[in-house]
Amino acid sequence: MMSKTRTRGTRTGFTTGACSAAAARAATLGLMRGVVPETVECLLPNGEEVRFPVCEGGFEGGIARAVVVKDAGDDPDCTHGAHLTAAVGPLPAAPGEVWLKGGPGIGVVTLPGLGLPVGEAAINPVPRRNIESNVRIAAGDLLRILGLEVTLSVPEGEAMARKTLNARLGIVGGISILGTTGIVRPYSTAAFRASVIQGVEVAVAQGQDTVVLTTGGRTEKFVIQELPDLAPACFVQMGDFLRYALDTAVRTGIRHVVIGGMVGKLTKMAQGETITHAGRAEVDMNLLAGLAAGCGAPAAVCADIRAAETARYAAERMAELGLAAAFHHALACAVIDTLVGRYPRRFTLRVLVCDFDGHKMAEEYHDGRC
Repeated sequence: MMSKTRTRGTRTGFTTGACSAAAARAATLGLMRGVVPETVECLLPNGEEVRFPVCEGGFEGGIARAVVVKDAGDDPDCTHGAHLTAAVGPLPAAPGEVWLKGGPGIGVVTLPGLGLPVGEAAINPVPRRNIESNVRIAAGDLLRILGLEVTLSVPEGEAMARKTLNARLGIVGGISILGTTGIVRPYSTAAFRASVIQGVEVAVAQGQDTVVLTTGGRTEKFVIQELPDLAPACFVQMGDFLRYALDTAVRTGIRHVVIGGMVGKLTKMAQGETITHAGRAEVDMNLLAGLAAGCGAPAAVCADIRAAETARYAAERMAELGLAAAFHHALACAVIDTLVGRYPRRFTLRVLVCDFDGHKMAEEYHDGRC
């Protein structure tokens, strides 16, 4: 089975990255054996091994092809049911190398700010590494004598992308291959929202006076490293549901709140969004441009940030100027100002900021007394 049994409404699914990695691994096995397997083990970025069904496969003209259908669990989006397809062929002149390309239905990056070079296929860094890792596991000693070229494609991917923010972000022609853990958690469901509330309540029931709220797996790993003395019950993945987490903290008498996040979600918090899902509201680039100006960024850079589409672009531009630390501190202060204004004298508030690799960028604290 591809997924574990879970309470209805909270069943996890798999990312486009995980499904692509499984398809690439199956196609690699097909290239070696001449027959694509009907199921394939896949190592996810979070270290979990999952067996995926392969719905289609074939070997023709020296190229093996495999298809894995995405199951998004109880949080289906426009890519739920997408046929993630991998074609793997030999590269005799490049032994030991694995080349990853985007084919039809995979978007192409046309603007900076996404952590990928302009002109590259929209295959994010974590799934890119995960796909290559699975191909190498499957290929084994074959890579001693030749390289492999992996081409990903998604039938109807361009149509799916029209239901996303990809075009506004500068990704054209198809969907993105995403996923930092391989798992899709149903952040937008009422069941997950209830689990956030329950997480805070459990911390209180265990005698804790602190909750640490994170937006996902990377930020949770970061704050656990920063706060190793706190009990596991203190850590609550709130996803996009900041309002429900903070309201519950107030209702239950939590004294200390810590928020761990990266630039995108923190910008949403700073601008007053307490449901931070990407589809709820656009990032306020004017806010980020103002923070950049306050840190000493030139007017031209501030104008570029104001005209951009992603918070990550602002962070990258400030890093180029050597102002990354100042910028992230200013953002953390903006988050505190907004939340203290909404929850005055309710709790102490600490904001920890990390970059996309989980490195600490800033920390700010408010004592909750004004």
